Amino acid sequence: MVTVEANAKINLTLDILGKREDGFHEVAMVMQTIGLHDTLSLEKIETGIELTINVPWLKADEKNLAWRAAALMQEEFKLTDGVRIDLIKRIPVAAGLAGGSADAAAVLKGMNELYDLGLSQQKLCELGAQLGSDIPFCIMGGTMLATGRGELLTRLADMPETWVVLAKPRISVSTAWAYQNYDEQGAERHPDNEAIQRAIAHKNRKAVAGLLCNVLESVTIKKYDVIAEYKEMMLEHGAMASMMSGSGPTVFGLARSREQAEEIANVLRRETNADVFVTRTFQMNRMKA
Repeated sequence: MVTVEANAKINLTLDILGKREDGFHEVAMVMQTIGLHDTLSLEKIETGIELTINVPWLKADEKNLAWRAAALMQEEFKLTDGVRIDLIKRIPVAAGLAGGSADAAAVLKGMNELYDLGLSQQKLCELGAQLGSDIPFCIMGGTMLATGRGELLTRLADMPETWVVLAKPRISVSTAWAYQNYDEQGAERHPDNEAIQRAIAHKNRKAVAGLLCNVLESVTIKKYDVIAEYKEMMLEHGAMASMMSGSGPTVFGLARSREQAEEIANVLRRETNADVFVTRTFQMNRMKA
């Protein structure tokens, strides 16, 4: 049996540069691995794919990204044995935290180990990109600049370890809907990706906090004002900065310490019905291979 952790991500920046001929959007974003994770256990079975999930309402069939990742590996490498995958989910679903992509990345890494395929990280990323734009990042982890449709990755300096509060409202946001509405309205402010990379390299958490920017935020807030409410609550209770991750709806706040993060989380648990988590950014030297 092989066990793999599937870590969530947050976007420190998210910029949309335009619509591509292939229908995808050209993006430029700084992405950061965080400690919140799902756990996947994989073992060989005689044939096929079996997927169990601790979330009863979540589809455990060929529509699930973890299942699709297993099927891709079986087809690509003509694997005759099957695989059983037990998935313990902690990352909220449809939250802008790349939970599904992280699970698929974990399956690719887990099957590589389970079947002794000896695939390089680059090859795993190539396979992952066939399934989703965030999967290569979830395979690599750490602090990265993602360009293209999100699959072209540049390793950045480690973000200094920072405590993070997550608040997931009881709503789901379609990524396709967010991008479509962005095409119609655009954004007034765009991220300075060069400046935030310098701030990260200089380990200046305060500067990083001041440079957070997500062009999809205004799109989603116009429909779901609860996102703005959660941001304001985090800032009122001491967060250095607060922003929506990805296409939302999860809001994250950067805290100065674990104690402050716990204080902010307790306020949110008391005053909202959000799913609230306290975690921290993950550096490459703490990422599991």
